[in-house]
Amino acid sequence: MSAPQLLNLLGHTPLIYVDAPLPHPHGGFWAKVECVAPGGMKARAAVAMLAGARRRGELRDGAPVVESTSGTLGIGLVFAGQALGHPVVLVVDRELEPSMRALLRAYGARLEVVDRPHPTGGWQQARRERLTQVLAALPGAYWPDQYHNPDNVAGYASLGDEIAAQVDAVDVLVCSVGTGGHSAGLARTLRRHWPQLRLIGVDTIGSTIFGQPARRRVMRGLGSSIFPDNVDYPAFDEVHWLGPAEAVDTCRRLARTAFVTGGWSTGAVARVAAWVARTQPDTRVLAVFPDGPHRYLDSIFDDGWCVRNGLLGPTPGHPVEIPHPGAVEVTRWSRCRTVDDPLRHERVPA
Repeated sequence: MSAPQLLNLLGHTPLIYVDAPLPHPHGGFWAKVECVAPGGMKARAAVAMLAGARRRGELRDGAPVVESTSGTLGIGLVFAGQALGHPVVLVVDRELEPSMRALLRAYGARLEVVDRPHPTGGWQQARRERLTQVLAALPGAYWPDQYHNPDNVAGYASLGDEIAAQVDAVDVLVCSVGTGGHSAGLARTLRRHWPQLRLIGVDTIGSTIFGQPARRRVMRGLGSSIFPDNVDYPAFDEVHWLGPAEAVDTCRRLARTAFVTGGWSTGAVARVAAWVARTQPDTRVLAVFPDGPHRYLDSIFDDGWCVRNGLLGPTPGHPVEIPHPGAVEVTRWSRCRTVDDPLRHERVPA
C-alpha cells in the first residue's frame, strides 16, 4: 500500500542564522536545518532513487528495497517506501543505536544486523557483504546503491532550489561528505545561481574518501571506507577532517547557545562553517545540518559515554594545514586545499 500524500512533506526546511561561539566568536553563518523534515535530509535522495528506479522499470510495484545504512538513509528509505508502496529491508550493524533500531522497526523496516566488522573494510564492508546475501534471497528486490547511484545526487536539486529562494547569495558552502550525494547535488544547483561559490567538504578522521588511510571511526553518517562514485572531487575547493571530540564539543555548544543542534555531521560542519566565518570576514557562509540530536542522547550528549571514549576536554579551535591528502595521516582537525580523486587513474570514463 502506498501513501503518496507523504511526498507533500518532503523538504521545505528552515534556514537559521548561527552566531554562537564554536568555540570562538565569529561573524555568523546560515544553516539549512534538514533534520526537521519528516524522513530527514536523506528522504530527498531516497525518494529520488526509488522514483528513478520505478521510471526505468528496475523497481516493480510492491517490490522490496534493500540497502545498507548507518541510520540516516534508513529513515529516508522507510519514508520513501511508505510513500511509494515498497517494503524496506535495512542492513545495519550492532553499533547502530538501540533507539534508532527501534525507530526503524516502528516505521516497518526489517533489520538485518551485522555482528562483526570486516577485517579491512570495517562495518561498511561487512554490511555490504550481508546485503549481497539478502538480495540473493529476495528475487525482484531493488538495491539503490546510494554510494554510486546518480539519482542520489539528483535528489538534492530541490535542496539547492530552496536555499536559493531563502538567501540573497552564498560565497562558501560547507557540506559533510559520506556518499557524496548532497555535496555534489547541492553545489551543482547553487553554482547555477552563484558560479563563484566555493565548496568545502567535511570528512572524518579515519575516512578514505579524500585519500587518507581507513581506520576505525567513531563518527557515523559522514566518512567512508570505500570510494563512492557520487563524490564530485573537482567540485571541492578544500577538505577538512575532524575528530569526534571536536564534533562533540560543537554539538554541545550549539545546544547550549543556539538550541538547534544535531549529531556528528552537524557538529563537524558547524565547526568548519564557524571557522570560515571567523577567518574570512564578509564571507557569506552556509552549512547543511543533516541530522538532529535525538539519536545521539546516549552518545554525544551523554557525559558518561563521552568520558569513557575520551571525548570531553579542550579541543582545537582551528585546523592545521597539510599540503596534500597523502602528506601525513591526520589525527586532529586538519585542512587541505588540494583535493584529488584517490582513484583518478583507476576510474573508467563513463
